[in-house]
Amino acid sequence: MANPKPPAGQFALLYFAAASSFTKRNSENIPAPVRAAELFELLEGKYPGIRDKVLSSCAVTVNLEYIDLDGEDAADMDLVIKAGDEVAIIPPVSSG
Repeated sequence: MANPKPPAGQFALLYFAAASSFTKRNSENIPAPVRAAELFELLEGKYPGIRDKVLSSCAVTVNLEYIDLDGEDAADMDLVIKAGDEVAIIPPVSSG
């Protein structure tokens, strides 16, 4: 099932696996714009402890494109998440 478009002026934030368990949500809408470099800080403010417990090992996508928030790619850190964008927080997946 496709997620509905976020309301005007907001972007959709999708949580998977441990991120979903930690936030007790599968998704939420966040007011835009937000610089990618500030996303984890914003989430830490909403969900204290999420940075160390979940985000430190997560992949992040914006509109299905992976971005690097470890500070190694300045272009990704400066990326602005705009209204209507879809951002996903994807924890590592284990198999066995």
